[in-house]
Amino acid sequence: MTLLLLAGAGAVGYVYWRTAQEAAAVPVRETATIGTGDIETTVTAIANIQPKTYVDVGTQVSGQLRTVKPDVGDVVKTGDLLAEIDPTVYQTRVTGDRANLDNLKAQLAQAQAQLTLDTLRNERAQRLVTNQAVSRDEADAASATMRISAAKIDALKAQIAQTQATLDGDLANLGYTKIYAPMDGTVVSLSAKPGQTLNANQSAPIVLRIADLQTMTVTAQVTEGDIPKVKVGTPVYFSTLGLPDRRWEGQVRQIEPTPTIVNDVVLYNVLIDVPNDDLTLMTNMTAQVFFRLGEAKGVPLVPIPALRNGPNGGRFVMVVTDKGIERRRVRIGLSNRAVAQVLEGLKVGDVVLVGEGGSTRPSGGGPGGPGGRPPMTPRLG
Repeated sequence: MTLLLLAGAGAVGYVYWRTAQEAAAVPVRETATIGTGDIETTVTAIANIQPKTYVDVGTQVSGQLRTVKPDVGDVVKTGDLLAEIDPTVYQTRVTGDRANLDNLKAQLAQAQAQLTLDTLRNERAQRLVTNQAVSRDEADAASATMRISAAKIDALKAQIAQTQATLDGDLANLGYTKIYAPMDGTVVSLSAKPGQTLNANQSAPIVLRIADLQTMTVTAQVTEGDIPKVKVGTPVYFSTLGLPDRRWEGQVRQIEPTPTIVNDVVLYNVLIDVPNDDLTLMTNMTAQVFFRLGEAKGVPLVPIPALRNGPNGGRFVMVVTDKGIERRRVRIGLSNRAVAQVLEGLKVGDVVLVGEGGSTRPSGGGPGGPGGRPPMTPRLG
């Protein structure tokens, strides 16, 4: 009786193991149907937004900052008074220069009168020496005196020109104590406060920054692997961190040739200009930029896992037909990580294998275990 039970249990176990092995050997083939859709290929980068045109307004003279007219956010026009430096020192210099100039002009008038007198004396001496009424020495002395007077006039004219130049420079410095807006725009930052002493001897201290916020420049950092794909004029769209659902569009204006290196990654700055009429875009905003390298709408699409590499760089797919699995060569257009555009070889409605297509279901979870051995016959007591 015991032998019969053991034999029956063994037979049942073998049949169960055999069935599991046959089921595990059945290929599992995932398929996909070719449909139509839109596709685009892009290069993605993180960017920073800055005004396209801005000016750091500084002072060309040293002194105490007396007043600053606008505040951050104020709109200014070209020629508006922005700030004033204490003009006392420069006004004093201008007053001194003018006094020196007046003194030199008075000396010049005196020297010209003296030259007129010396010229008359020289002419008289020359007539008298002809008649031997005076000696030759007296005539020569009169001639020399006239030439000396003329030389003094030339020297005074040179001093007047030098003093006039000094006066012009001091007048310019006096004018620089009033700082005017060099462009239309918005005051976006203030770097100095009233009462602060500014030293312009070594560098021009910045008082404030004016920016034209109507046009912003998006500076995207593109890796060296992607930069060859981006060209001047490439269409671009981006969104900001605060408004992820809004899309701005533009095109590449410039690619800076000198890269920056961040953590051993080579990055190139790509500049995109975009209108900002509603002033939504603000300075130093972060944007995610997409460079549109190509796009197609309403075209047949095949999943990337369905594509296989053929000889000579060709691509092929395995197509499910009524007669079985058919290997078919295809020509691919645009592609991204998920799908590719079909140019030749497939039509809408075709069914293709996705993945390896010939793999079998793993048997590790079956009754035969990882090695596929039949289970041990249970021992009956």
